[in-house]
Amino acid sequence: MIDVCLYDAVRTPRGKGKPDGALAGVPPWELVRQLAAALRGRHGPGALAAVERLALGCVTQVGAQGGHIALVAREHAQLPDTAVAVTLNNYCVSGMSAVASAARAIAAGEESFALAGGVESMSQCAFEADGAPFYRDAGLAAAIRYVPPPIVADWLATRLGIGRDELDAVTVRSHRRAGEAWRAGHYAASVVPIERADGARVERDELVRPELTVADLARFGPAFGQLGALGPDAYIGRIAPELGPVQHVHAVPHCPPIADGAALVMLGSRARGEALGLRPRARLAAWAEVNTDPLLPFEAGFVALDAVLAKAGIGLEDAGSIEFMEAFAAVPARFVRACPAAAERANASGGHLAMGHPMGASGAVLIATLLAEMERAGSEWGVAVTHAVGGIGCGIVLQRT
Repeated sequence: MIDVCLYDAVRTPRGKGKPDGALAGVPPWELVRQLAAALRGRHGPGALAAVERLALGCVTQVGAQGGHIALVAREHAQLPDTAVAVTLNNYCVSGMSAVASAARAIAAGEESFALAGGVESMSQCAFEADGAPFYRDAGLAAAIRYVPPPIVADWLATRLGIGRDELDAVTVRSHRRAGEAWRAGHYAASVVPIERADGARVERDELVRPELTVADLARFGPAFGQLGALGPDAYIGRIAPELGPVQHVHAVPHCPPIADGAALVMLGSRARGEALGLRPRARLAAWAEVNTDPLLPFEAGFVALDAVLAKAGIGLEDAGSIEFMEAFAAVPARFVRACPAAAERANASGGHLAMGHPMGASGAVLIATLLAEMERAGSEWGVAVTHAVGGIGCGIVLQRT
């Protein structure tokens, strides 16, 4: 197997995924173009001319994101016509799955240099806008064991007895850490400002509330009882009657805000990088994609974590930097319970609860964040993990070179 090196990783700021969001007027392909332009500026035109693959995660492939968004973005970003373009939907794991797919091709010697990541403009392509029938058909959802993500999060909290105090604590911590990270310049190397059509520049994540307190959260009550009453609660009651009814504890602030954003990772073989005059910032030591019980989807992140650490031959204690996706507040709350020492260094500069969740881009966003955190902390090893509804998980391990 050929060593896969990571040469750079960048992301856009994350904007509110609503029509009044900071990035709402920027087409998704333009987000990718501006990231590619930043990489061209950093590494020269030769590096971008050498790209053999553009793999982009994108969940809602309709409207502005329809028609093969990776191909559209490749043309808009003036990448080579010969670069293979792949648009990939693996739910919220998509951006990391795109990086893993490019890494496999490089490791196998099929290609030697690629861009991979993801894009999601949720202000233009709303959540569930693809209209899959099981979103609304409770019988079909039960047949394929699909439960809406917020109900799964409440069910996780119910099973583990995670209370409101724990959800509040991890949510406040995410916002506080993100606010401090922006103040301290932690994102200066990885976040590329985006220029809008009106000439304004979007330079920072829009959704962070650095001064958030538990008292601020107290005015928000549980948000998903009505959704559960449409069928998911009854379904869970049938398959797990011993647990009793689902306790709806997640309020809106305990959910990662829907967001617009994109991220790109530049990766390739060591030999190709040397030929292009590039210095690797890290080695992709391991990657692992998993699928688990669709009814316990957030277990997939923990399974992926164990799998990728085992592939890399390290333990969690060896990972000086950790990015573990804050899918809903119950997930980091569980991580705190299961891995208290690791939780102190996980998401050290804030997470999705504070900065938002651009679904198809999130996995690549975490890789960009992980690389920056490893360099800031001086970590040799780092791990990033994503998970999604349907029991989908993915993890990557980086080793700084």
